[in-house]
Amino acid sequence: MVGRPTASTLFQRGHQVAVLSRGGTAGPAGTEAFQGDLTTGAGLDQALAGVDCVVDCANVATMSRAAAVRYFTDTTTLLGRRAEAAGVKHHVVLSIVGIDKVPQGYFSGKLAQEEAVLGGPVPATVLRATQFHEFAGQVMGQLAVGRFALVPQMVTQPIAAAEVGAALAEVVEDGPRGRVPDIGGPRVERLPDLARQLVRHRGLGRTVVPLWLPGKAGRAMRGSGQLPGPGAVLRGPTFAEWLRDQ
Repeated sequence: MVGRPTASTLFQRGHQVAVLSRGGTAGPAGTEAFQGDLTTGAGLDQALAGVDCVVDCANVATMSRAAAVRYFTDTTTLLGRRAEAAGVKHHVVLSIVGIDKVPQGYFSGKLAQEEAVLGGPVPATVLRATQFHEFAGQVMGQLAVGRFALVPQMVTQPIAAAEVGAALAEVVEDGPRGRVPDIGGPRVERLPDLARQLVRHRGLGRTVVPLWLPGKAGRAMRGSGQLPGPGAVLRGPTFAEWLRDQ
């Protein structure tokens, strides 16, 4: 979701951009597409030839701590080694605000990824962002039962994916800086409220049912666990402003 706006922004700012994906599908206009696999290394050497900076926006669909830690550690380590061999000078990773406050399997994987890239062979930058405005629609699609949409009770400060892409482009141009200030949107929101706005805007005819998540992770999500802290950069439109433009 963030890879395309990142690539598009970098191209618009005058950079040559190569986009690596498993399917090798065409990226935004002006970019070059490569087919590759971060889990095996297939296609990486060709895609990395002549590259100065790598931006890793890869993802895995799992809530298993073991699977997430294994995927992010292995792929980040492999990409770092191949990038070093290719002469890459900067390795950028997109991460998530609150992964050190919410005890959840996927977030454990992202923490492992941060550790792997910051301790890797290529000078690195880690940018944490809050959940995207697009997240509400994703959740509704995953947890739908008939006309009911089950939406976790979560407090967030969402940001537009396109805004994150622009921020990543700035990180690329700034050079390696380690962990940089987090980014988020301008307004604190509740995820079920965002889902209801989305239902009304799109005329979906669904009823949003807030879902109470148990345990420490649920409490952290209902509290401030996923909100950007002091020093964070707040940018882009509110959810309502973003939705009006969709």
